[in-house]
This record gives sequence, C-alpha cells and structure tokens, in this order.
Amino acid sequence: MHYLGNPDYAHDGSDRVGVLLVNHGSPAAPETGPVRRYLRSFLSDPRLVELPRWFWWPLLNGIVLLSRPPRTARKYRRIWTEAGSPIDRISAELLEKLRERCDVLYGGRLQLALGMSYGQPSIAAGLDELRNAGCTRVLVLPLYPQYTAVTVGSVFDLATRALQRWRWVPELRFVNGYADQPEYIAALAESLREHWARHGRAQRLLLSFHSLPQAYADAGDPYPCFCEKTARLLAAELGLADDQYTVAYQSRFGRGQWLQPYTEELLDAWREDGVRSVDLICPGFAVDNLETLEEIQLDYAPRFAAGGGRLRLVPCLNAGEGQLATLEALLRQQLRGWEDALKPARLVPPIGASAGR
Repeated sequence: MHYLGNPDYAHDGSDRVGVLLVNHGSPAAPETGPVRRYLRSFLSDPRLVELPRWFWWPLLNGIVLLSRPPRTARKYRRIWTEAGSPIDRISAELLEKLRERCDVLYGGRLQLALGMSYGQPSIAAGLDELRNAGCTRVLVLPLYPQYTAVTVGSVFDLATRALQRWRWVPELRFVNGYADQPEYIAALAESLREHWARHGRAQRLLLSFHSLPQAYADAGDPYPCFCEKTARLLAAELGLADDQYTVAYQSRFGRGQWLQPYTEELLDAWREDGVRSVDLICPGFAVDNLETLEEIQLDYAPRFAAGGGRLRLVPCLNAGEGQLATLEALLRQQLRGWEDALKPARLVPPIGASAGR
C-alpha cells in the first residue's frame, strides 16, 4: 500500500490542529445518473442497511437503483438552485463563517475543512486538506446532534478508513453528538422565538426528527433517547408543558417498522381532527436539505393546506449565529489540552546549539 505523507513537513515548527466538519452530502447534479451514483454510495453503507450483502446487493442493484433514482432526481430538482444543492451550499457557507470566527479566536492557527459522507468534498478529501496543511492533531465534528450509528457511526468508519492511508497518523478526537449542548438548545429555542415573533404561534408544535428502523433501536442504538432528550430540553428552555409539543419521525425508507409516530401520518391525523395550524422544526438537521425543503415544505405542507390548514417550517440553524455559537462552544470544549498547538509557533534551536548563545 502507498501511504500518504508530507515529505516537506517543517519539523522545527509547532504541531498544527485541524477540524473536519462533516455533513451528509448530496448528488453532484439533480439528474438520474449522478443521483444513482449518490444512492449507490449511500445505500451501500452497511451502517445504513444492516442486511446480509448476499441478500441486499441484488435488491439494491437490480431493483432500487433502477427505480428510485429518477424519482429522487425529481425531488432534488425541486430544491436545486444555481449555487447547487442547498445542503452543500449552506455547509460551505457555514465552514467559511466558522473559519472567520476561529481566525479571530485562534489567530489563524486552527485549520478547518469540510467533508461529506456521500458527496464532494469527501471525508477523505477533507482530511487530506488538513494533512497538506501540516495538521498532526485532528478533531472530527459530524454535524449530527443526535448520535446514531447510521450517521455518526458511518462518519467514524469513513474517517478512520481514510486515516489508515496516512503515513503519520494524527492524534484524533471525535465528537459523537451534542444533543444536550446548552448552546445548541438555546439556538433552537431562539429560532422558535423568532419564528413566533414574526408569525405568531400555531395550534401545535411538532419536532420532527429523521427516522430510524425500529430494529436498530431495539438492538441498542440510542438515537431515539437523544431525540427525546433534545425535545425535553428544548421544551424546558421554552417553558412548554408536555402537552404543548409532539415528537415525530420522518423520511422512513422501505416497508419495515421505523420509529413512531410517523410525521406524515400524524399530520394527516391532525388535519382530520380539525387542527388548522402547525409549526414544525427539525432539530436533528444542522442545515436545510432535501428532507426539510422538499419533503416537509413542498410535500407535507401543501397536503396539510389542502385540508384548510397551514404547516409552517422553521428553518434549520444553517449558518446563523446560533449555529456558530454552538460550534464555537463545541470547539472550545473539544480542543482543551491542545492549546499549546494553537499558540504562536516557537522557534526550536538547532540540535547542538549552546543554551547560552
């Protein structure tokens, strides 16, 4: 195997620290071919589909990747902009704003890069960017507040697989979630307060998280516990009673049982019961994406409106101040002990030089 290294590394300088932000990613274009390649990468991940390969591969390649890409491409076209996919654009904007913030905090000595689990730039490419910048200490920060093996576990797999090709393996730290981070809860609460100040409060408040196969939770994945914890803390921050908000799960795939209640079915039931207004927030998504902009805003909202109601989507934290404050707090916490590498470099005297000279 050929290992990646930096032959021109300056050994007389100080260590450098790098942070890799990771998000989910998207296809390169909203067309069938790129979407098929994206889905193949996504649905081939054993963390996502825990089926025997001999059983899953024929289904994936013989059925799913033939029927699903055209439908998914149409969904992406509904939200695609001249700047590309929203998740890619907003993630890049977030990286730049956080970089500006960190340049002030650390005097330009903290290197930041972006990687996508299933898109470009890849996690391996983001790590290579940090390696080329001379980083020997790396913090991987997945933008998934609630841990699940399907997302955060997959990021760990992809990052460590990429690092196996490094000649000089960095000192590594990994954030596996921040469901109860105070700054994160405060940011979610402030986004709802701002929404209510502009639009007033709806009859119901729905906290919609991406779903997970029930079998994964039964096998020990703590994801639903973290979702419920975020919901409880957010309700407490807003002073809400238990009957003033509801947690549901969206974006299920396939015919198996997933975490319930299902967002789609709950909204249908509320509409039939005469509920006329719903505020919906997706705390599990760091930035807006296909599941918020297309599934919620362009699918669920018109269906709810057809019954005479109004479904209002509260934007994700995106690249706003609340998101930046959350990530800054996480960095301050996670970078403790590495402060020596974040100070101005000290010149190291050549070997053999007299200490008195």
